[in-house]
Amino acid sequence: MGLLDSVLGQVLGGAQPQQPQGEGLGGLDALGGGLAGALGGLLANNGEVGGLGGLVSRFEQAGMGDMIGSWIGKGENQPVSGGQLQDALGSDVIASLAQKLGLNAATLLPMLATLLPMLVDRLTPDGQAPAEGLGNQDELLSSLSGLLQKG
Repeated sequence: MGLLDSVLGQVLGGAQPQQPQGEGLGGLDALGGGLAGALGGLLANNGEVGGLGGLVSRFEQAGMGDMIGSWIGKGENQPVSGGQLQDALGSDVIASLAQKLGLNAATLLPMLATLLPMLVDRLTPDGQAPAEGLGNQDELLSSLSGLLQKG
């Protein structure tokens, strides 16, 4: 089971998504690709918030610098709630991501709260943010697609 399957299972309350026989994730493939693209837009150097550096700045401005620092650094990731994400990212960014995915914010925020710490952690395996950032959206999309499919 991939990371995306796990997250969707948690968000959907453990309900297993309906999958047509022989089609893998079925309709969720589009959501997985869209989610990778949306997260790429959030984390990429040329993304909505200015890449990982911009994301860190937003968390610091919201008083949550230690939280995002735990995701980047080595050790256990501090959890984040959907409300905290909305505070850090802003309603405009959340609304934009939700619109791109065809979801409402209430569905998107728990998914982001589960995925974002894990992805930032996995994209910064040396325990620090790369000086050059995580790359542009195209480079990052390929990394995110692979991470979302891994268990």
